[in-house]
Amino acid sequence: MIDLRSDTVTRPTEAMLESMREASFGDDSRDGDETVRALEALAAERMGKEAAAFMPSGTMTNLVAILAHTPRGGEVLLEAGAHILNSELGGITGVAGAFYKGIPGRRGAMDLDRLTDAIRKTGRSAFGTGLVAMETSHNRAGGAVLPLAHMEAVYRAASSRGVPVHIDGARIFNAAVALGTDAQSLAAHTDSICFCVSKGLSAPIGSLLCGSAAFIERARAFRRMVGGNMRQAGPLAAAGIVALNTMVARLREDHTTAQRLALGLAAIDARMVDPAGVETNLVKVELPQEGRTAAQWSESLAAAGIRVSPCDRHALRFVTHRHIGDGDIDATLNAFGKLWRESASPRETPQRH
Repeated sequence: MIDLRSDTVTRPTEAMLESMREASFGDDSRDGDETVRALEALAAERMGKEAAAFMPSGTMTNLVAILAHTPRGGEVLLEAGAHILNSELGGITGVAGAFYKGIPGRRGAMDLDRLTDAIRKTGRSAFGTGLVAMETSHNRAGGAVLPLAHMEAVYRAASSRGVPVHIDGARIFNAAVALGTDAQSLAAHTDSICFCVSKGLSAPIGSLLCGSAAFIERARAFRRMVGGNMRQAGPLAAAGIVALNTMVARLREDHTTAQRLALGLAAIDARMVDPAGVETNLVKVELPQEGRTAAQWSESLAAAGIRVSPCDRHALRFVTHRHIGDGDIDATLNAFGKLWRESASPRETPQRH
């Protein structure tokens, strides 16, 4: 099977496996573990922050960040398509006890005027804005990357009114590579940021929440509350260290592979995807509204040996990673093209010259 569902399917490298065998086995929940501490220090340094805390998942780091930043009843402002709102099962309200407001945006970037208007102080009728959150790269926007100028403007609008800013940076290194800069330049426009080592960086498990020393100390208490304290986490942290030290630069290869896929799909039907909008390793494919659903397309592709994820009723998400090469992309395009031609879609195939 060619697995394009997510970059979370990446397997650890031999160097990661070796580092896991040699890692320390301290109890991170009690006395601490030296390998975990080393990973946290490295993560904080890469983000330009004072401290970091290691957790099992990106969903948990986002939740802990909301808990640590936002008082109960406070409001979190974030782009309407954000992963926190659409894919994290309501933890923002169900666990953190916060309200939220989705701000309309384009390619994951909030409308700045609407954001500014939405920020409010605590008063008799509301607890006020407790947090502003951004996401880059942006999942539901097809891996779009927030421009640095936009991030700076959001941070300035929030911080000037005493509101902290958090970045869901699950794929922050993909975003940095796409912008031709380092992750620290993106993290400069935030009070806290999280990122995953278990996606394109290929470590098996883990996400890091980074921020000031005082914020991270507070976050550790909430990590314990939601069950995120791990015991002998040294081997997992060891893989994360290798991931950060060896796997960031090669993410550009995944972006190139995604472009190859997007160009091939656009050649089948230009209305499915605009290759110019594919900035990282995610390719969102728009299917005919009147045709089969994305779930049905996914089933048919799986039968042809291609695994992809529906991301809307009539949209598929393809994610490239280090286990996907040019041959896999060509096989995917052949399978997709065959199914496309067989599909009983009333849309006409564009003429090619």
